[in-house]
Amino acid sequence: MATRIQVVFYSMYGHIYKMAEAIAAGAREVPGADVTLYQVQELVPDDVLEKSGAKAARAAFAHIPLISPEQLANADGIIFGTPTRFGNMCAQMRNFLDQTGALWMSGGLIGKVGSVFSSTASQHGGQETTLTSFHTTLIHQGMIIVGAPYSEQRLLGMSEISGGTPYGATTITGGDGSRQPSENELAIARFQGRHVTQIAQKLAA
Repeated sequence: MATRIQVVFYSMYGHIYKMAEAIAAGAREVPGADVTLYQVQELVPDDVLEKSGAKAARAAFAHIPLISPEQLANADGIIFGTPTRFGNMCAQMRNFLDQTGALWMSGGLIGKVGSVFSSTASQHGGQETTLTSFHTTLIHQGMIIVGAPYSEQRLLGMSEISGGTPYGATTITGGDGSRQPSENELAIARFQGRHVTQIAQKLAA
């Protein structure tokens, strides 16, 4: 039976989408993995997105379907992606998670693998607090948290500025959003997707 992996993300300018694609690519390297990308509902009004340039950026991933909370129960492992907002997840992701009360009541996510990746504007802009605070919700849902262990040697690289934490893959966007995910960051994301899928596969066996 296939190991069902969902990559569920919110992206405003495309950085998290690019990381989500890398996560999914890593997950698909595992034989027997069935990997699907989803995005969560936008909350920002259209005219605000237009003025900020986000509407044009979001066209690149407009084809990714929206997910409903009940669909999470169909997965063996779920990898969530969110940009950082003041050291925490974005409102769009929080809004989505706040709709999972029925799954909490039914125990629908208990025993499933959960993992998180993120982005920040600056090098010390709250990557780790975003990831670890997100874990609190996953624990309440009874999920098994998997990060990106140091068997991924790129986490230890010192030759360049790079995201990447043992709690999950990250990227740094720059204050104006001009920096795109580096190859090092994308490689860590691919590792995380692969690692989470392998753990989910073992648990489902």
